[in-house]
Amino acid sequence: MSQVRVRFAPSPTGYLHIGGVRTALFNWLFARGEQGTFILRIEDTDQSRSTDEAIQAILDGLRWVGLDWDQGPFRQTDRMDLYRQHALQLLDRKQAYWCVCTAEELDARRQEAQATGGQQKYDGRCREKGILNPSGEAALRFRAPQEGQTIVNDLIKGRVVFDNAVLDDLIILRSNGYPTYNFSVVVDDALMGITHVIRGDDHLTNTPRQVPMFQALGFTVPQFGHLPMIMGPDKTRLSKRHGATSVLAYRDMGYLPEAMINYLVRLGWSSGDQEIFSIAELVGKFSFEHVQKSAAVFNPDKLLWVNAHHIRHGDPSRIASLLIPFLEQKGFAETVKAAPPGWMEQLVVLLRERARTLVEMAAP
Repeated sequence: MSQVRVRFAPSPTGYLHIGGVRTALFNWLFARGEQGTFILRIEDTDQSRSTDEAIQAILDGLRWVGLDWDQGPFRQTDRMDLYRQHALQLLDRKQAYWCVCTAEELDARRQEAQATGGQQKYDGRCREKGILNPSGEAALRFRAPQEGQTIVNDLIKGRVVFDNAVLDDLIILRSNGYPTYNFSVVVDDALMGITHVIRGDDHLTNTPRQVPMFQALGFTVPQFGHLPMIMGPDKTRLSKRHGATSVLAYRDMGYLPEAMINYLVRLGWSSGDQEIFSIAELVGKFSFEHVQKSAAVFNPDKLLWVNAHHIRHGDPSRIASLLIPFLEQKGFAETVKAAPPGWMEQLVVLLRERARTLVEMAAP
């Protein structure tokens, strides 16, 4: 087998969600366990929503939990010529075609299909027009297979079969020249030599759309693995109404990065009955064979228990270094500055049995 190459590819449209951190973690553990390569790619082609602040939050969040990357961070906006080049290759091979349908026309047809119970996908009316040089605004569509099946042997879900008859002729280049998500992902994964695409199972329906694009471009199709979603205690998708979902919010609440990693890896993966892991243990034990297929439920109380355990059993000098900013926030900066050698470590040993977070430890 060729060397494992995996990627974490977030969109910088907000904070780094703990679900994204778990996806990054599973990719990172797989790469480290296989002596492979972990790549960070920023999917920032949505110019209306992507921000530099969100990119920085992604980098800060990954660094805080200790997930280092071997290559990147790459930004899709630096690779626009590559997407256009490969899209026009498909046009030359008659595996893509120009579509001149307006947004208003497409919306009207979609509403009509919805009203009559028909398939709400592009009806293909530009498919055989053979438009070579569109005079007005035009989008480039991929000529998706309409017969047979696309079969995905998922590393987690097993064999998943999709009927090609339901596939849409997706737009791969918008009329403004920007690539769409499904196409840019395929080009990037292929050119970066990604061997395994490990992502949330909300992307499972994208897979049968992407596999034919890999094949049409003559690229090797990577192996796919789709992770179960993280749900809130009420079994709905984890969101702000369940509490903090930004990984950096947990940093600010006094959680340890190793505790966050320990807790997140157990959301959907297990190794017997073991609950507490070091990073070295996780690298040695992690495999997709033990990733569950069903959704995982986020339990704030369990996370707090894991954090308290790591505080009690962690290296006092390391806990002390992490505690200093919280003490400074409480107005003890001068006390910390004047503390004799070893004083901070003694403070940690004194307080760690009752403190579940660094915020609690720093409280007067």
